[in-house]
Amino acid sequence: MREVLTKNAARNIFYGGSLFFILIFVGLSAHSHWYIQNVSTDHAGLTESVAKGKRLWEVKACINCHSILGEGAYFAPELGNVMQRWGVQDDHETAFEVFKGWMEAQPTGIEGRRQMPQFNLTDEELKHLTDFLLWTGTIDTQGWPPNDAG
Repeated sequence: MREVLTKNAARNIFYGGSLFFILIFVGLSAHSHWYIQNVSTDHAGLTESVAKGKRLWEVKACINCHSILGEGAYFAPELGNVMQRWGVQDDHETAFEVFKGWMEAQPTGIEGRRQMPQFNLTDEELKHLTDFLLWTGTIDTQGWPPNDAG
């Protein structure tokens, strides 16, 4: 091997390496899109009610206090697995009743505790938000959160 890198050899290494990494980038991007479309998203579970619940989550800015699947603020509890923690993940009607009772009891007025505001949501809005939280409980989070409480 030569001890001097010629101009042509340097150019070939640059273009060859660039082409190689561009191909790697395109391949990984295509795989990511395929994975999201075919493996990671539960298309069957994404009902209109779940979408409306997600929209309500955004409009009421729940993420300003709560985290969901680790994303958001850590002022209030993680809600990605809240229905599982309450033991109502598999029973939609009970989940709705428990969630409705919780929301209607806010703020609790207990001295020294963080207080959730009263949003005065309708039963329909509570149903949509319940459906959204039930749906998030079915997502394969690969072990997140690391403990039951989030």
